[in-house]
Amino acid sequence: MQSRSSILDSLTENPRVPVLIIGAGANGVGVLWDLAQQGVDALLVERGDFCSGTSAASGRVVHGGIRYLENGEFRLVREALGERNRLLINAPHCVVPLPVFMPAFSWTKGMTHAARQFFRLRSKPGDRGALVLKLGFALYDAYSGKGALPAHRYVSRAAALRERPGMTDAIKAAFVYYDAKLLYPERLCIELLEDAAAAHPAARALNYVSVVAAFGDTVRLRDELTGETINVQPKVVVNATGAWIDLTNSALRQPTQLIGGTRGSHLVVDHPELHALCHDQMLFFVNEDARICIFYPLEQRVLIGTTDIPDDEPDRAIISDAEIDYLIAAVKRMFPQIALDRSHIVYTFSGVRPLPRSDALTPGQVSRDHSSPRIPPGSGLAFPIYSLVGGKWTSFRAFAEQVTDKVLGELGHARLHSTARLAIGGGQRYPHDAASQAAWIADVAQDTHLDFERVAVLFKRYGTRARTVATFCSQGNDVPLAQHPAYSVREIVYLATHERVEHLDDLLFRRTMIAMLGEITLLLLDEIVGIIAPALGWSEARGKEEVSRVVTLLREKHRTEPSVTA
Repeated sequence: MQSRSSILDSLTENPRVPVLIIGAGANGVGVLWDLAQQGVDALLVERGDFCSGTSAASGRVVHGGIRYLENGEFRLVREALGERNRLLINAPHCVVPLPVFMPAFSWTKGMTHAARQFFRLRSKPGDRGALVLKLGFALYDAYSGKGALPAHRYVSRAAALRERPGMTDAIKAAFVYYDAKLLYPERLCIELLEDAAAAHPAARALNYVSVVAAFGDTVRLRDELTGETINVQPKVVVNATGAWIDLTNSALRQPTQLIGGTRGSHLVVDHPELHALCHDQMLFFVNEDARICIFYPLEQRVLIGTTDIPDDEPDRAIISDAEIDYLIAAVKRMFPQIALDRSHIVYTFSGVRPLPRSDALTPGQVSRDHSSPRIPPGSGLAFPIYSLVGGKWTSFRAFAEQVTDKVLGELGHARLHSTARLAIGGGQRYPHDAASQAAWIADVAQDTHLDFERVAVLFKRYGTRARTVATFCSQGNDVPLAQHPAYSVREIVYLATHERVEHLDDLLFRRTMIAMLGEITLLLLDEIVGIIAPALGWSEARGKEEVSRVVTLLREKHRTEPSVTA
């Protein structure tokens, strides 16, 4: 990617940009990536860091939406399953198959609700019995297509209880089916930005730049790092700010009421017993209030989610005490005797889903489909605005394609390339089988003189882009971090200097999973600041400010504290 200063300088020299995209979550980054493949100049701005909003607060599951079937959203499920299958091929370093264990607590419950939903009659959801689940999985498999992932299978009550000692004996049966998990959405976002810049240098992206005003053919932007303002003149504006869409449109002098978001909160816990009980599967079940809950292994931790609470203040999306209690109780519904409490929590995160305003009876019944309503030029503005409502990581490519086609129509451009089969980032030229991966790692190790084991770690993190990182690491005196030996000094410098890190939390929360896995210590903060401060030109005072900023974010937004030592 171009440097921040070079992009700002180029905009000062020429403020005309065919497309201005506001918001660097999955939707906005996806549109920039697609436009780049079509050779269209575009500028993406994000008031925080890339992928720092709702797109970073997802449950990290790439799925077709088995529960959307009961809402009658068949088109959405077909689209999402097709996109899930594409991501497994195009981003195999980030998206991997995930077996899902789903218990049923009755045989027949949910039949009436399913029938009413099918005929578009209002009905509150309840428990889903084994018969309803069996019908849903049969349809899900049909939409998934043959050969993409294994078909679902039935698990008897006796077998389920035998496989997971201590699981509630209230279950009547269970099923195992397959979806996928997105190991690292924040890295996928960065790789899409890098791919966009490589495909078309005039596809530019800036973090920490906000929209402050609009008039005529101009949008005024503010650099949140310096306070300076700059004007740009777009032909089309894409509002991809998710839960902030209505606020952004107000700043653009085009007030809307499009969003009726709900807050989804998650816990990350350090609990070896629960981790083992997962059996490398996601447990997906209906809680007593008919809400869907999940938990599954995330590295050596367990991720637990999620809630679904109406929330119109996305800037204040923080897990509540009630949500923490709810999620812990949900796990205990599955394993009544397990010792799980707040002391096991190493991280929490929350985000507001950018759902459309709705009069649905429950938050779970609000459509998860996406749309991009157009605001025509008017109210003193010379450009149209497309607002991207809904969307999720699973279907970001399809949504971006739909929006890009609309933008191309505005500009009078034809689509040059489809992105359906376009490999992403470290998924390019990816070796799929174990033997090919070992050969690839050995080749990079030989070229860079790094240990095979070290390159293997980099390959797991970055896919085939590990070659670039390994080469950088080999070009200097590289040693493991004293406080986190899984990372090295040169690797941290590479991330800081090549991936547009502007704050310490960018590196700890999004360029790595150190924060999410609960691995931040005060000693580690000091060590990393000592490494990146010279590379980024930070003073000693700035370094201390950055450490304080991380501690405050952990405490106030994620409700955790860094330990003194590991």
